[in-house]
Amino acid sequence: MAISDWPKKERPRERLVSCGAGNLSDAELLAICLRSGIRGKSALDLARDLLLKLGSLNSLFESDLNELCQHEGIGPEKYALLQAAAELSRRQMFEKLQTTDILSSSDSTRAYLRARFRSFKHEVFSCIFLNNQHHIVKLEELFTGTIDGAAVYPREVVKRCLYHNAAAVIFAHNHPSGVAEPSQADISITRKLKSALETIDVRVLDHFVVGDPDVVSFAERGLL
Repeated sequence: MAISDWPKKERPRERLVSCGAGNLSDAELLAICLRSGIRGKSALDLARDLLLKLGSLNSLFESDLNELCQHEGIGPEKYALLQAAAELSRRQMFEKLQTTDILSSSDSTRAYLRARFRSFKHEVFSCIFLNNQHHIVKLEELFTGTIDGAAVYPREVVKRCLYHNAAAVIFAHNHPSGVAEPSQADISITRKLKSALETIDVRVLDHFVVGDPDVVSFAERGLL
């Protein structure tokens, strides 16, 4: 039976409006994003099947187009809807960060970085450029590597700091392995970057290593 044939109080979309999104299950929320089902299966049935087969929401949103389209009832259109929902969530989180002193919102920073890097299957080194009030001027993905490393060039980081007239920076990169523990190479390049940026009076406030689910702060570890 199609969801449109259900009693209104049982339909996911109507339940969201009347009860609030927080009161819906993962499957119900996912069904709303999927919008429609297929012959013999409602959108809610598809949602339950996806979560059962993939095991978690993380696995769902980390799946690429080819992986997701192997599942019954999922094609490019539904993949696009899910990716759009995920990207809107990340952008909303980033908007919140932009309006605050980033040093006073470490939990929000961690949550955003975890969401931003979660789907990457290769290492990406990013730089958050900050003004004197520690508000975000820009976040840029500066270097992209392989599954186990990315080459980082201090000269390029210096150039981007000057371009954005940054007063301070925070670095962030992911470990596709999921293990957030900083490597000796991570510690070494951070020290080189800090030394290079001291020549132009730009402070390095932190370096986050993003794993799954942990995010490690160099500042908290005393590694800066």
